[in-house]
Amino acid sequence: QVQLVESGGGLVQAGGSLRLSCAASGRTLRRVVMAWFRRAPGKEREFVAVIRWSDSYIYYSDSVKGRFTISRDNAKNMVFLQMNSLKPEDTAVYYCAANDGNVVSTTTIAYDYWGQGTQVTVSA
Repeated sequence: QVQLVESGGGLVQAGGSLRLSCAASGRTLRRVVMAWFRRAPGKEREFVAVIRWSDSYIYYSDSVKGRFTISRDNAKNMVFLQMNSLKPEDTAVYYCAANDGNVVSTTTIAYDYWGQGTQVTVSA
């Protein structure tokens, strides 16, 4: 099993920044892909960003491209989401997700492991 634990959420004013972290523990992931999703109140969970460990391939949703940056720390088995120029519509619970099949996907079904989520609230 793999455990994912997110941290770094909070309350920030529009235009501000937050950095989310996700720590992975448990068995070793050899062909890992890690992603961030979010779920706003009353909406379905949506894809935010993804990074593939093997070649650092990165992909963002159009709604966050140019504002958010996903990165990793191999030695610490961690992935980060730097969020700049935050908007009220970025308010959501943010989830870290992972799969061990080298599958880069924007769909939730492709990910086997999920964190518990961390709340991000952006005030106007």
